[in-house]
Amino acid sequence: PHAIRLEGDLTLGGLFPVHARGPAGVPCGPVKKEKGIHRLEAMLYALDRVNGDPRVLPNLTLGARILDTCSRDTYALEQALSFVRSLLPPEGGDGRCPDGSVPHRPPPERLVGVIGASASSVSIMV
Repeated sequence: PHAIRLEGDLTLGGLFPVHARGPAGVPCGPVKKEKGIHRLEAMLYALDRVNGDPRVLPNLTLGARILDTCSRDTYALEQALSFVRSLLPPEGGDGRCPDGSVPHRPPPERLVGVIGASASSVSIMV
């Protein structure tokens, strides 16, 4: 539920502590304005500047999938695994629809790198 997605020809991943660690049994706590939101805004600003200048990446746009780590290593690992899952084919079935036709599947996301995480414990887990 804690994600931002921007479409583009190439996708950059982002893992930022937008929320603080939550209490026991709750992964996310309050919003972290300085160390979380500011980093998120910095990435969005950089993408906007790159995409707004046709001399930087002509005929290409950078997209993003930015996920919240909630300052928790295990939660960040689950979030990071979603980057991997986006590259895998869907589970189950033999790849055919009930009527025998081949389903239309969008091409895998072209994830070219991931920025973050910010804390060492989270980065090690990711």
